[in-house]
Amino acid sequence: METTGKRDFFIEVNSQQKNHHGERICGDAFLTRYLREENRKIVVLADGMGHGVKANVLATLTSTMAVNFAAEHKEADRIAEIIMNTLPVCSERKISYASFTIVDIEADGRTTVLEYDNPRTVLLRGSTPVDPPWSEVVLEKGRNSGKVLHTCTLYPKKEDRIILCSDGVTQSGMGSDQWPFGWERENMIRYAAKLVENEPTVSARTVAAKIVNMAYRNDHYRAKDDISAAVIYFRDPRRLLLCTGPPYEKEKDSELAAKASGFRGKVILSGGTTADIVARELGKTITDNLDFEDSDLPPESFMEGVDLVTEGILTLQKVSEMVRTYDNSVRLGKGPADKIVRLMMESDEIHFIIGTRINVAHQDPNLPVELEIRRTVVKRIASILENKWMKKVTLEYI
Repeated sequence: METTGKRDFFIEVNSQQKNHHGERICGDAFLTRYLREENRKIVVLADGMGHGVKANVLATLTSTMAVNFAAEHKEADRIAEIIMNTLPVCSERKISYASFTIVDIEADGRTTVLEYDNPRTVLLRGSTPVDPPWSEVVLEKGRNSGKVLHTCTLYPKKEDRIILCSDGVTQSGMGSDQWPFGWERENMIRYAAKLVENEPTVSARTVAAKIVNMAYRNDHYRAKDDISAAVIYFRDPRRLLLCTGPPYEKEKDSELAAKASGFRGKVILSGGTTADIVARELGKTITDNLDFEDSDLPPESFMEGVDLVTEGILTLQKVSEMVRTYDNSVRLGKGPADKIVRLMMESDEIHFIIGTRINVAHQDPNLPVELEIRRTVVKRIASILENKWMKKVTLEYI
């Protein structure tokens, strides 16, 4: 998800799903892979025939093959040929057991879409639908000879969104008075465009969730098929700075304060001494808060121009544990550690500035235990953010 290379935007990807009514597992599979060495991102949505475990196995097999073959830079027709000749064929209907959409985004922004039997991929430029030039890929070999897939190549611009969905979205509500032929792609596009028009920076997650929830509503909250939507949003990165610990040399205090005040993004100061230094250097006042939102931690404080001021080591240790176990189903509270985790999850690029002065108020300066704990905890948090949450993380020691 990084923005190195020639791209000048960040790529936010999110998918949301609802299972077929009565099923405990989704028959659609969504898979994304970031190839760090190539600064390349591959996104796949596969829809297994039917629903339940069998459909899930077929969709998972399809999406895994699609990601692996796309990663090897195979041609579109070759990828399609291998996938479709590997998948079993329905004995009655004589069609492959899964449909799929593959989106391959390269370092220079060149984006290739290949799809088979899924609803046509949507491109929104801002809130305006744009139809890229599609071409057909006709398979020439194997039992699927003559089958037609569709492909297109485009160069997304900042504030573009690519929307993928399974037919559980476009066919939702089918047979109802409101949608006798289903919700259909055009209505889904109008709905998504309105969401963006009302909130131009709306996240990929929110758009995907609202599309899925609307389809679920069309089915009167008893999904007649697996419902999946995925959104790829090309935008400026959201940046976060976390400063913790005083600089090694007192002369660097003003440098730390300048970095905090000049940062383009959100700022967290974690540690009383750190906050005192920044406040003193910038001529700001720290206001203490007496509301204990988390019984394990001292409450947050407030400083003008800073998004969050917290205690240091104890709070960061709790943050480390929370990011390790966090997933999209976790509801964060109002405590200082919860607020740090929320800001981290909402950010794409996270920069840590770690002060290396030993805090003489805490211990004998010959035993720099606190310094080592601080470094270790920050490194642990950074590693989880980078590897589990695909954030771009940088560390700076001062």
